[in-house]
Amino acid sequence: MSYNAKNYTEQGGEKTVIGGTLEIKEGALVTGIPSQFTPAANQSDSTATTIAGLVVDFNALLAKLKAAGLMAADS
Repeated sequence: MSYNAKNYTEQGGEKTVIGGTLEIKEGALVTGIPSQFTPAANQSDSTATTIAGLVVDFNALLAKLKAAGLMAADS
């Protein structure tokens, strides 16, 4: 009987392979990543009844994503 692990660390510890699911539980901390994710501000459901109104709601969503750093700012 043999077993192939989907997640393993190669000999010497220089490389870890995740072939399965990596689950990070709430409250856990991952170090070494250059930036952290910031949730965007809530965007209410659109109640627009016109295309112009929908454009306003959509642009508000884009602005919130940019403010949170989840989307690059306009250049």
